[in-house]
Amino acid sequence: MSNTELNPLQYPIGKFKNPEVITAEIRAEWIKTIATTADDLAAILKNVDETLLEKPYREGGWSARKVIHHLMDSHMNSYIRFKMALTEENPTIKPYNEDDWASMPDGNQAPIAWSIEGLRYIHLRWVYLMETMTELDWKKTYLHPERGITYPLDKVLGIYAWHCEHHLKHIESVL
Repeated sequence: MSNTELNPLQYPIGKFKNPEVITAEIRAEWIKTIATTADDLAAILKNVDETLLEKPYREGGWSARKVIHHLMDSHMNSYIRFKMALTEENPTIKPYNEDDWASMPDGNQAPIAWSIEGLRYIHLRWVYLMETMTELDWKKTYLHPERGITYPLDKVLGIYAWHCEHHLKHIESVL
């Protein structure tokens, strides 16, 4: 496979595409995605056969259980990064190794209900925060030191709304 071809198992909805202009309407849709993700996750996992949670969504990929716990880890970090960007001038965020976190007992063995509920409450706080933000707030930024990229918060919102849908598709593909 060439570098330009996407593996549909790895990127079932494609890679994130940032619109040229991010409007208030686009942000509202993205916020809605984040607001509904925990309920969507709970619905697709209702009465799930626990053995399916150990199945990876693709060869070499994480198990469904790891993906569920990763959502919690990732979105918890993003919420904190948002608050840093809103209270500091272009802060440098602290990256973390997703694979290492996913391999820890709480990311690899813990009950999925803990991360679904954690995600629900992180998202409630995050959505509440985002709904209070001004147009100027959405232009505030943080620096990702490993990538060398400064991210405005409106783009970060889009990335994490995509992240929700991306991993919901991974989990659905296992089930």
